[in-house]
Amino acid sequence: MKKHLNIPVFIPHIGCPNACVFCNQRKISGRTGFCIERIREELNTAFSTIDGTIPVQIAYFGGSFTGIDRADMTSLLTIANEYIEKGKCESIRISTRPDYIDREILDILRAYRVGTVELGIQSTDNSVLKASKRGHTAEDSFRASALVKEYGFELIGQMMAGLPLSSPEKERQTALDIVSMGADGARIYPAVVFDETELADMMKNGIYEPLTTEESAKRAANILSVFLEYDIPVIRIGLQAGETLISGDGVLAGGYHPAVGELAYALYFRRAIEKQLEHTETTGKMLTVFVHPSDVSKTVGQKGMNKEYFINIYNLAGFRVIPDGNLKKNQCRIDLHPRIK
Repeated sequence: MKKHLNIPVFIPHIGCPNACVFCNQRKISGRTGFCIERIREELNTAFSTIDGTIPVQIAYFGGSFTGIDRADMTSLLTIANEYIEKGKCESIRISTRPDYIDREILDILRAYRVGTVELGIQSTDNSVLKASKRGHTAEDSFRASALVKEYGFELIGQMMAGLPLSSPEKERQTALDIVSMGADGARIYPAVVFDETELADMMKNGIYEPLTTEESAKRAANILSVFLEYDIPVIRIGLQAGETLISGDGVLAGGYHPAVGELAYALYFRRAIEKQLEHTETTGKMLTVFVHPSDVSKTVGQKGMNKEYFINIYNLAGFRVIPDGNLKKNQCRIDLHPRIK
């Protein structure tokens, strides 16, 4: 997957008449409507801060982009194309639902130089989709992803953990299904309970039990391991943190921790290290973990959580993480030896 710098433009919920139990789009994007000219102003401001060393995509997120009024959709695509014509932007990225994809829509997207389509698959288990009132089936996701790939777009699969009737096993299968769809990347969203949603009512009535922060990290780590096993880059874990989300305004429960992605990666590396420690005597020894330079903080974990874990659980004399540029991202190698006094 080619690396891009995304300039996010949040389009509110007007593109989707469906009412999923978890969705309160205003709480996520902070908007209830949008102004075409204001979006141009936002883009001008964003481009003024970019040095041009990394390819740029204008990314329309928030609502179901291909479900908004057709005139509004083409207006937004036209605006983005102005920046492509000026050489400031390489292509466009849009986010939408599987049931809002067909050949006519893809013809339009291709004509307006969209490069990436993100599909809100969420789950490939039909019982989970029905309980979440998602409004489409797993078959819609397979059909839409096949069309997106046929048309030559980059495909990003978005999925959620902790939805009603979901389980770690169902989420693993969803991740495997997204791999089989030919996804070029993925996003993992632990479910968040927003106020003024049906999910909030379900929680208050005891019908739904939200994930804790710890459970959200564990479930995300399970999914992450599947994608990384198949070399599928994970773009993000957890909702994009806008001001509304950071302040906690409107968030009642669930995987809303701002560092849930960091926590998930720490658990991923913890498991990878433990696998290498199987059947090994560790008491009193020094554990050195070598990882790609970009993975050092992920391996140490938030507030040194993995250092504390390994020293206490394995009775180590010490734990350290050392960068090794010869290793690939998300790989680790360990060295266990007596501590030199």
